[in-house]
Amino acid sequence: MAGHSKWANIQHRKGRQDAKRGKAFTKAAKEIIIAAKSGGNPDMNPRLRAAIQAAKAVNLPKDKIENAIKKGTGELAGGEMFEVQYEGYGPGGIAILVEAATDNKNRTVAEVRHILSRGNGNMGEAGCVAWMFDKKGTLYFDKAKYGEEQIMEAGLEAGAEDVVDDGEAWEVRCAPEDFAAVQQAFDDAGLEYSSAEISMIAQNTIDVDVDTGRKLVNLIDKLEDNDDVQNVFHNAELPDELFAELEQG
Repeated sequence: MAGHSKWANIQHRKGRQDAKRGKAFTKAAKEIIIAAKSGGNPDMNPRLRAAIQAAKAVNLPKDKIENAIKKGTGELAGGEMFEVQYEGYGPGGIAILVEAATDNKNRTVAEVRHILSRGNGNMGEAGCVAWMFDKKGTLYFDKAKYGEEQIMEAGLEAGAEDVVDDGEAWEVRCAPEDFAAVQQAFDDAGLEYSSAEISMIAQNTIDVDVDTGRKLVNLIDKLEDNDDVQNVFHNAELPDELFAELEQG
């Protein structure tokens, strides 16, 4: 799905989501805090394990990782963080899901609503678009390093549902409850993934033209520039011409 996999691949590879080092640190630490609320042992908490891996990928210092875990478990103050999800529409009526982590829900909802309205979109009611997405575990592997059979052999027995050819990467999808087992299977096989996370995958995508696609990309960039926004998902099928622009930019 170009609305997620190829888009996400470009973001991971070119660092579009977290172009600024400080913002990358903030988002990584927030995810660790939230994940650690379910337990501070990454061996027993797959979400925390993935959060730590993502934090290491952006070079979050070890002491900041440890402090974030302690905040999440309550050993240190400052862990009062809430997960919130906002639903709405972007340019061309594209479905938008925004996941945020905040210590002030009123501030965050106002800021997200403002960004959507300024970006040719609008906030919707709870449930208006969430039904269009499925929650999946996703792991990305460099195609230059691994073949499809190699990836499938390691992942399918552990519960992976699908392996998607994403141009320069293999995207492995699994049910959220199988995420830890699939991660472990790849670790045991010595296969390194470039990223591993729980994502929202659109059940169906909508083709958009280049102009609408540019507006959507600009809106997503603005949303992701917000300190509270962790992830943005959409159901657009962006045109190849736009992807070529993103690759160059």
